[in-house]
Amino acid sequence: MKVIFILQNTFFTQAFNRRTSKTIKHFTPMTPENKRLIGFVLTPLLLLLIPFIAMQFTREVHWSLFDFVVAAVLLSGTGSLIELVMRKVKKTGHRIAICLGIVTALVLIWAELAVGIFGTPLAGT
Repeated sequence: MKVIFILQNTFFTQAFNRRTSKTIKHFTPMTPENKRLIGFVLTPLLLLLIPFIAMQFTREVHWSLFDFVVAAVLLSGTGSLIELVMRKVKKTGHRIAICLGIVTALVLIWAELAVGIFGTPLAGT
């Protein structure tokens, strides 16, 4: 009985070691793309801290929860689109042009929501 138990234990240990070593072999370190993606996730959060902290010290900044949600969606969407362009578009000139277009759209939408430069219903009254 003792011999069977030792053989079974050795078999399971070897099987576990094989499975663990496969997992460790396929582990990939942080690639530049993953680091950039983390930056695109953390940047909107850090930018949203600016008005949040300003609201604690002055009454001139009035942001509601809806304002923070809209800003988070705009900033995260812009970051996601830029990340998609960086991964899929191969030519540098095209990357720059598309990213400039995305950032321009963000600035125009942000300005319209903030002060209504175009007079659309998005700006409110």
